[in-house]
Amino acid sequence: MNIFDFAMQMELDGKAFYEEQAARAELPELRDILLQLAADEQRHYNIFKAMKEGKSVAAEHQVQTEILESVKNVFENLKSQKKEFAFAEGSQKVWQEAQDVEKKSEDFYRQKADEVTEDEQKLFLNRIADEERKHWVTIENVIQFLDRPNHWLENAEGSNLENY
Repeated sequence: MNIFDFAMQMELDGKAFYEEQAARAELPELRDILLQLAADEQRHYNIFKAMKEGKSVAAEHQVQTEILESVKNVFENLKSQKKEFAFAEGSQKVWQEAQDVEKKSEDFYRQKADEVTEDEQKLFLNRIADEERKHWVTIENVIQFLDRPNHWLENAEGSNLENY
């Protein structure tokens, strides 16, 4: 299996994972985040497919992920609505698993970028690695946001209270 076949399969697996978790998500806002992650994975698949076929991928990667801005808006919306939020049973493990997958993907793409000789392939492998990093950061923000109510009271006497 060559790099493109492997990368395409990784992206399809990631897309399927996020879509499956979106179907289980209790909060529509979290469902939207998961579906955006799935859409990003599909876009990555399309880029790798074009690269495998020897096509230029510049046009296919002009729109980069906007996941961090979307998540910020979701969190602000949840806070403004004073909506109840916390981890659903077993969901913290899922978010952490997703974060691990994103880190492995980023590392894989950076390693492959060092191995390829074509400049365009190197550029886009690094760009996709950057997007996988944004996914990792996004998931970290979700984990912190959902876990924060569990730790707020235990840290309430400390001086590290932030605006919530």
